[in-house]
Amino acid sequence: MIVVVQRVARAAVAVEGEVVGEIGRGLLLLACGVTNDRDDDVLWLADKIVDLRVFPDLQGLTNLSLSDVGGSALVVSQFTLAADWRKGRRPSFLRAAPPEEGERLVALLAARLSERGVPVSEGRFGAMMEVSLVNDGPFTLVLDGAQRGGSGSSS
Repeated sequence: MIVVVQRVARAAVAVEGEVVGEIGRGLLLLACGVTNDRDDDVLWLADKIVDLRVFPDLQGLTNLSLSDVGGSALVVSQFTLAADWRKGRRPSFLRAAPPEEGERLVALLAARLSERGVPVSEGRFGAMMEVSLVNDGPFTLVLDGAQRGGSGSSS
């Protein structure tokens, strides 16, 4: 799974002019299930997102997590994150999970965040969505579950 994490003051997603999800302070998560994603990889990413220290403390240092600040998450599916743009001018999306699996994986991410106590709002899978946000920082990270084995850096 690939997740773009944006720290926001507020964010909302609308479908055909109707707001279907919105949050105040928290994280906007653009999420894409990819082929060969395993449930435990998605759960690991959700736990990582809840515990990432990306919010400033009283000294302005990024020492606080989503749960520390009582923030919310807005989860929006975005299969284009899996684009392979290396050849030609039209990206290929073959790396993205098939729609049914992609929807299940994004729902699993949202469910795990909720299980961890994070208030979650969601976009509508497969819909043309309009996402609005007030980026806080800006502070944006790209998390790729394929890097799970990583370098072993401390948290």
